[in-house]
Amino acid sequence: MYQDARTLCTTRQQLQKKEIKVSEVVQSCLDNIGKTEPLIRAMLRIREQEAMDMARELDRQGPDKDRPLWGIPMTIKDVICTRGIPTTCGSRILESFTPGYDATLVQRLKQAGAIILGKTNMDEFAMGSSTENSALQKTLNPWDLSRVPGGSSGGSAASMAAAQSLGSIGTDTGGSIRQPASFCGVVGMKPTYGRVSRYGLVAFGSSLDQAGPMTSCVQDSAAILNIISGHDHLDSTSSSTPVPDYLRALDKRKDLQNLRIGLPRQYWEEKMSPEVEAACKKVLETLLEAGAETVPVDLPHVQHGVAAYYIIAMAEASSNLARYDGVRYGYRDQKARELMDMYRRTRSRALGEEVQRRIMIGTYVLSAGYYDAYFKKAAQIRRLIHQDFIKSFESCDLLCSPVVPFTAFGLGENVDDPLQMYLTDIFTTSLNLAGLPGISIPAGTGKETGLPVGIQFMGPAFGEELLLQAAYILEQSLPPLPFPAALRE
Repeated sequence: MYQDARTLCTTRQQLQKKEIKVSEVVQSCLDNIGKTEPLIRAMLRIREQEAMDMARELDRQGPDKDRPLWGIPMTIKDVICTRGIPTTCGSRILESFTPGYDATLVQRLKQAGAIILGKTNMDEFAMGSSTENSALQKTLNPWDLSRVPGGSSGGSAASMAAAQSLGSIGTDTGGSIRQPASFCGVVGMKPTYGRVSRYGLVAFGSSLDQAGPMTSCVQDSAAILNIISGHDHLDSTSSSTPVPDYLRALDKRKDLQNLRIGLPRQYWEEKMSPEVEAACKKVLETLLEAGAETVPVDLPHVQHGVAAYYIIAMAEASSNLARYDGVRYGYRDQKARELMDMYRRTRSRALGEEVQRRIMIGTYVLSAGYYDAYFKKAAQIRRLIHQDFIKSFESCDLLCSPVVPFTAFGLGENVDDPLQMYLTDIFTTSLNLAGLPGISIPAGTGKETGLPVGIQFMGPAFGEELLLQAAYILEQSLPPLPFPAALRE
């Protein structure tokens, strides 16, 4: 029988050699979901029967070497459209919405042979850093059930940490892949803006959103990124830059000799918890032992990154979410007497507090009297931050920093303090403003809490190949994390 192979790539090899059956792989993931889901609540929808039917059909057909993800069970964040499966974005306003089409990345996963097990929980419309803003349920951290899994892709991160699937797709608008990956001890990859099609991804911040893989190891992220990357004529922001074979590229570099890794002063001098600082500095020592060279770099404008990010993100959210008005699809309040009353009642009842807050602030910064003072200034800062990153890569190949200044915080700890919640993204938002790629990998666990700590590499535009190579080598030099303590039998 199949025994939790843990990694997508190992399982794929076993499937191709007929050492195991697809039905055994899928059943094992469903068994894990059955054991862990009552504890962590990472899934919004589970397609048990459909997944098993597809698995048996693939077993009947036999392995297909031309389909790189043949028989691999995966989960999808509920902000990405899936044909015939409700896509709610964690919001009551879309409770009844079932797309009639697949997002491009979902279509590519299916064509590659992947089996979609279900949809994962998230902060409503991807607005949040803890998955506590979901209108449907709260997801818990598999390492400590009294703590958050991060957000907004907290469902995907928690699901991966609990071995509920062999890969998950999240989205990153300001750190929403990397931050929950750090909190849950998994690998989270944010590609360059335009590397992965956004067609079928329900928009929060159109100039910031980017989908990417969340996996148990770097090799698995490379395998998934191979499939979902590339130009899409249905997405006008999709890049036509050629896509290398990320999986094969991992073997091209054997060590980190002559690799210059920049350490942004603004990140490393920022106040962080002692256990995060200790774990990340230990990683720096490992990098030096592996032959890398660390160099100090200056990103003078990232100190304004959080403020600029939230102005731009909220402005784009106010525009993107205007379509959810109860007229065409989704929830509609039935007691309204006239059109404007229907708008007010529908949006006030079906949108959560954080979403309403961001829509109102976004509308405010776009208004005629305040556009120049807020949105225009934020756009100017965004340009300066982008230039800072470009200049930094003149003296280094990659940048390295902690992902979050602390380990996972307690449930309810920051719910009533939006500003404190926003500051959890202090090390991640600037990369989204610049549209550059980044990857978070586990750096170890905190000495005091025993919770995962993440460290991130950041690269130049379309520099995913080098990012993955460096992360892969570092990953092999670090001790693997155990199975999350809260889920051990």
